[in-house]
Amino acid sequence: MTVQLRRLLLAAAASLAAASLLAGAPAQAAPHGLTAKEMLSLARVSGLQVSPDGRLALYDVRATDWDANKGVHALWVVDTDGRSAPRRLAVSDQGVSDAQWSGDGKTIYFLSRGGDFTQVWRTTPDGTGATQMTYLPLDVGAYRVSADGRHVVVSLAVLHDSQAMSGCRGEIECTTRPKPAGTQASGRLFTRLFVRHWDQWADGTDNHLFSIEVGADGIASAHPVELMASFDGDVPSKPFGDNGDFAISPSGREVIFSAKVAGKTAPWSTNFDLFRAPMDGSAQPVNLTQANKAEDVGPVYSPDGTMLAWRAMKRPTFEADRLGVMVMDLKSGAVREVDPAFDRSADSIKWAADGKTIYTNAEDVGQDRVFAIDVKSGAVKPLTGDGRVIAFDVNDKGLVYARDDYSHPAEVFAQGWQGAPTQLTHVDADALADVKMGDYESFTFPGWNGETVHGYLVKPWNYEPGKKYPVAFLIHGGPQGSFGSNFGYRWNPQTYAGSGYAVVMIDFHGSTGYGQAFTDAISQHWGDRPLEDLQKGWAAALAKYSFLDGNRACALGASYGGYMIDWIAGNWSQPWKCLVVHDGVFDNRMMGYSTEELWFSEWENGGTVWSNPQGYEKFNPIDHVAEWNKPMLVIHSARDYRIPLEQGIGAFTALQRKGVPSEFLTFPDENHWVLKPKNSLEWHATVTDWLDRWTKAPD
Repeated sequence: MTVQLRRLLLAAAASLAAASLLAGAPAQAAPHGLTAKEMLSLARVSGLQVSPDGRLALYDVRATDWDANKGVHALWVVDTDGRSAPRRLAVSDQGVSDAQWSGDGKTIYFLSRGGDFTQVWRTTPDGTGATQMTYLPLDVGAYRVSADGRHVVVSLAVLHDSQAMSGCRGEIECTTRPKPAGTQASGRLFTRLFVRHWDQWADGTDNHLFSIEVGADGIASAHPVELMASFDGDVPSKPFGDNGDFAISPSGREVIFSAKVAGKTAPWSTNFDLFRAPMDGSAQPVNLTQANKAEDVGPVYSPDGTMLAWRAMKRPTFEADRLGVMVMDLKSGAVREVDPAFDRSADSIKWAADGKTIYTNAEDVGQDRVFAIDVKSGAVKPLTGDGRVIAFDVNDKGLVYARDDYSHPAEVFAQGWQGAPTQLTHVDADALADVKMGDYESFTFPGWNGETVHGYLVKPWNYEPGKKYPVAFLIHGGPQGSFGSNFGYRWNPQTYAGSGYAVVMIDFHGSTGYGQAFTDAISQHWGDRPLEDLQKGWAAALAKYSFLDGNRACALGASYGGYMIDWIAGNWSQPWKCLVVHDGVFDNRMMGYSTEELWFSEWENGGTVWSNPQGYEKFNPIDHVAEWNKPMLVIHSARDYRIPLEQGIGAFTALQRKGVPSEFLTFPDENHWVLKPKNSLEWHATVTDWLDRWTKAPD
C-alpha cells in the first residue's frame, strides 16, 4: 500500500461517524480480525461503584464520537443480581464524569458542564431530575460529598502566588486575575521548576480543596471555605490525580488528603504526605506521615472512622517502589504495615464493613487480581482469577468489578464470596460479534541471572497450523510496566493480530507484578539485563512456536520501549526487518536535563547528570548511531514533555543523515500518548503500513 493510498483510505475511514455512540465500527464481513477503527470505536467501562445497599452498580461508559473527535461519557446502572438489563441515565447532554453515590444511596452525584464551567450535579438512581449543585466561577476538578450530604469538598485550580491571594481569603473570584491592561509582551518568567509538566506549561495555579455547605434543597452555598490556605501543593496531584487523593471522615468533620509540598524540590521529590484538616477550615492542615520521606497516597477511612488506611512506599525518589498497605489508629497515631510479607504493590484499597478486612487490587504474574488482606494477621487471599481488574467495589454479598483481558474489553462482573463470577454487562458484544480475536498464551524461559521470565504470545486472528506468519515484537514502556493480560487502546496486540501478525511480548526484568526484586533489577541497567531477557525471550519464542517467521519480524516500543528500540538499533538489530520507536529516549544525557519529573531519570541512572555522568552514558543510544542500519519509523508528539520532541527529531535526523530508510510522524496536539480518535487511527495506519512494507511477503 502506498503512503498516498493509505492516507486516502485513512481520511475516508475517519469521516465515517458511528451511527450511534455506543455502536461499534461499521459492519464488516464475518469473520475478521480486530481493526484499529473497531478497537477505537468500542465502548469503555470505568468508574465502578456499588450503591450502599449493594443493589446497584454505577459505572461510566465512554463512547467515541468520531465527528467531534473525542470520547463522550455516560452513566449507567445495572442490578448486581444480574436480573435486569443495564440502564443508561439520561442526566446531561454535556457529558458526565466522576459519578458517586450519596451516603444513603438515594442520590447520585456527578460532574458535568454548568454554564461556562464544570460543576457538581445530582440526580436520582433512576436518572430523573438532574440538578446543578455547585455554582462556582472555576471548573471543579474533583469532589467528594460527606456521608450526611451536608458538605461537598471540591478541588479548584487557584493562583498560588501571595499577591493574588492577599486580602482574598475565601473569595474564589480573587484567584482569576486578568493580565494588566495594555500588556502585549508574551514572555513568562519562572523562578522554579516545574516549568512544564506532562503536556502543560505551568500556569501559576495550585489545585486546592474547598469545603462548601449544602443546604436542605441540595444546593451548595456560594461561600467556599479553603482547607489549604498557604499550602504550596496540589490536591489532586498533577497531572493524573483524582478524588482518591482525599477523603472525608464518616463524621463529616474533617478531611485527609495526600499532597507533596512543592517548593523548589518538586521535580526531584516523591515525598507525598497525608495531611489532616478540619472541614470548617479553622486550622492549618497537620502532617500525619512526616516520618516517611517517600510516597504516602490514597487515604481511606475505616467505616467507623477510627482507622485510616493508605498505601506507602519506603524509598524516597523511587516512583516504582512497592506500595504497601498502612493503617493508622487515628486516636493514638500508631501506624503499622498490614501486609509486609505480600510482595505485590497495592493499587486501590477498600474496607470491609466490619473493618476486619482490606481489599486491594494488584498486578500478579501478568494478571491484575483483587486480594483480601486480614487487617490483624496480614494474611492475603486472591479473590479473582485471570485478566485485569480495572475497578472494583465490595458489599456484604461479595465483589463487583470491571475486568478485561487480551481478548475482551472491560465488562462488569459480580462475584459472591463463594462461587463463580456472573457477567452483568455486555457493552461491546454487538460491536465484536463478527470479530475473531487471536488466541493467546504465556510462556516462560530462563532470562538474566537464570531467573524465570514470562513472555506472552498472541496468534494471528486467521492462524492456520503449518503456516508461517510475520511477527510484531512489542516492548513495553515504564520501564516498570507489564504486557500482562489486558485490553488496551494504545498498544493492543489484537490490532496486530488482526492485521495478520503474530505478536510476541516479553515482561523483562523491571516489569511489575513479579515481586519487587524483579522490578528493581532494571534500575541503572536499562541496556543490559532487559536486553538479555528480550534476546533470550525472542529465541525461546522461535524455538517454541514454529509458525513465527523469524526472517519477517519488526520490533516496536514506546517510552522506555522506545528507548529500547533506539538501543536495539545499535546493539541488536540483526533479527529485525524494521523498527518502530514511539516517544523514545535517544540521548539519555539530555533526557536527564530536559524531562520534567527529574526523580525518574536520577533514580534510574544513579544520580544527577553532573554527579554521575557515566551512569547516563553507560547505555546511551546516541553513542551507537554509527551501527544504525535498519529501517525505522520514528513517532514523537509535540506536547510530550516527559520525553521532549527533540529526542524523536534527533533520532530521525540521525537516520536521514546516514541514509537509513526512515519516516517521522508527529502530532502537534498530543502528549506522551496519542489520545484523539482520529490521531490514533492515523497512528495505527502509519505503523501497520510500515510493518507491511518491510515484512509482508510479495503477492
